[in-house]
Amino acid sequence: MIKNYFGHGKLLLTGEYVILDGSLSLALPTTYGQHFTVEPIEGSRLVWQSIDDNSNIWFNTEFDLDQLKLTDQINDHDSVTKRLLQILRAAKMLQPEFLDTDQGYKVSTELEFPRNWGLGTSSTLIYAMSNWAKIDPYKLLELTFGGSGYDIACADANSAITYQLIDKHQRHITPVDFNPSFKSHLYFVHLNQKQDSRDGIAQYRAVTSAITAEISEISNITKQMLSCDSLETFQKLIEQHEHLISKLINQTPVKQKLFNDFSGSIKSLGAWGGDFILVASKTDPTDYFKEKGYKTLINYQSMVF
Repeated sequence: MIKNYFGHGKLLLTGEYVILDGSLSLALPTTYGQHFTVEPIEGSRLVWQSIDDNSNIWFNTEFDLDQLKLTDQINDHDSVTKRLLQILRAAKMLQPEFLDTDQGYKVSTELEFPRNWGLGTSSTLIYAMSNWAKIDPYKLLELTFGGSGYDIACADANSAITYQLIDKHQRHITPVDFNPSFKSHLYFVHLNQKQDSRDGIAQYRAVTSAITAEISEISNITKQMLSCDSLETFQKLIEQHEHLISKLINQTPVKQKLFNDFSGSIKSLGAWGGDFILVASKTDPTDYFKEKGYKTLINYQSMVF
């Protein structure tokens, strides 16, 4: 029987970096996601293909399922194959009966967004794999990519959520009604480059120490955003958030760095330096960003699920 899974992409609206240390953060599942299809085939083998948003196969491989047990025979494989085998082995560690069969499988993944957008190629894969293997996706994430896990929560969410880590193994995930009256003035702009969140986390750990007060302030901004009813107030909250994170990670806010002459407000989303930014503007900013070479601009209602 063919099995189909789907995970939503993700955007972290508040709490980048400090989400790792217990900040209450606001996260949004995106309309764009990744499909994951599992089809039984003959033979003890796994045939895998990954399809991009243009319906092109960007990765494919095939190997004997027994190879999952042979950790010393993958040294010559490419990085994507190594990562895939790491995920499969971790899933099998969590569920020993997973793939312990003579049955073969053909797996197809298909993205609805470009791979360089940073919306969750990895997190949607972890979420779908966990569904297939019937394991805890947060445990699989911990054994593979690491991170706070908010992206896993978004993959399964049907609305905006607040996300808060209580400790390493406990999290509070709360669906929230985040439907701002000014959403027609909100846009997402891609910075034409992908930022590795693991690198961003490493940099954050290197420059931060005691940040209890900052975590409290970010949590408070998250709460204020949820009840915010005007664009002007929302813009002030964005600017406060950018200032706080800028001081924490010792980096220049993206507006000051790239868009200093822009009249609206701009906020980085996730690891600073790449992927999407949030733009809050009274007027349509499309022409401004396109003139500067940023041609991927998506309005709020098209992006957010």
